[in-house]
Amino acid sequence: MRTHLRRKYRLQRIFAALAAAAGVAGCAAILFYSLPGISGYMVKAGVISAGFVLPEGGLAVLEGGLAQEESQAVSAAESVPESSVLPEKSEAPEESAPKEESKEESAPAETSYPPIEVSVPAVADENKAELVHKTYTVSPSNIYIPLENGYIKNCTSISKADIETQVKNPPYFTIEDTDEPQVLIMHTHTTESYVPFTGDYYDKTMSFRSTDNSQNMAVVGDRIASELEAAGIGVIHDATQHDYPSYNGAYDRSQKTVEQYLAEYPSIKIVLDVHRDAIASGDQVISAETEIDGKKAAQVMIISGCDDGTMGYPDYMKNLSFAAALQNQLEGDYPTLTRPILFDYRKYNQQLTTGSLLLEIGSHGNTLEQAAYTGELIGKSLGRLLNEMKTAK
Repeated sequence: MRTHLRRKYRLQRIFAALAAAAGVAGCAAILFYSLPGISGYMVKAGVISAGFVLPEGGLAVLEGGLAQEESQAVSAAESVPESSVLPEKSEAPEESAPKEESKEESAPAETSYPPIEVSVPAVADENKAELVHKTYTVSPSNIYIPLENGYIKNCTSISKADIETQVKNPPYFTIEDTDEPQVLIMHTHTTESYVPFTGDYYDKTMSFRSTDNSQNMAVVGDRIASELEAAGIGVIHDATQHDYPSYNGAYDRSQKTVEQYLAEYPSIKIVLDVHRDAIASGDQVISAETEIDGKKAAQVMIISGCDDGTMGYPDYMKNLSFAAALQNQLEGDYPTLTRPILFDYRKYNQQLTTGSLLLEIGSHGNTLEQAAYTGELIGKSLGRLLNEMKTAK
């Protein structure tokens, strides 16, 4: 259903125009049943999964943690392909009318997800390296600023007092009671992936990349989108692989994608760029995990960027207010699910809206199943937060 949002909105506009011109109510229905189906955007990924190799510099990115692709401008030597036609969009479900005989709102039905199928290869002894399972926790300090629930890791020169004042403000956007899309989920590094199994070791020859969208960050984005739809929030999930075949320039390409959606759907208030972290020390890899309701989940870290005066990102403190609101909701709903918000001199296209954030879902030592479960929890929490914002107006 999500993949037909664009079709739905465009057909609605076509129906209205035909009905007005011809005065015949049935012409819209005739047009609807005569149009061919629109294929989903997820099909394109599998054909190129074999033989994928990390781009130059990719291994250093994995060993160093989060990819530091700070520049938002393409170098003169780099060729960026023209933006392709936008993939089909997600469709939010219509809210059903409440039963007249019941004055209490019923809880939304739980979404059931099938197990994720992964191939578990045999690992030669010489390729085995240590996999460490860790739940990250912190205590208040000059760097770690407590919120109502969770923390902010302040890596800037902005004072603790100024940050504490700022995060008392609610997000700087409104959420409407509408079927129009208000959330865009996308991935600058779509091909980031996880270990196919959990245990005490991993295969150190793995690339931790996959061009199969059933095995990478697109799965996590789908889970977030499904839960938002179940909560009645209009959402689009774009699974374009901005980091393939070229890793360099991915942020420039993803910026164009986001700008196209914002132009087509001004109703979008929130942009979530969903990644996974890479936490390693030498050959040792960390799985950032916790347990929620008896299931292993990948810990999530929100990144909210800050401008040092050179980035063209003047509203960064407004984005931090949204980051704090989401952190409070996530950690309040699911204690230990989050790592502290990273507030640092980074941009990541967050200048495009006051609701733009980057989410790191676990590390490359987590499993896709754990990360997908975290996506489910994020979608539930964000849905609650946004629905509360509707009623608070």
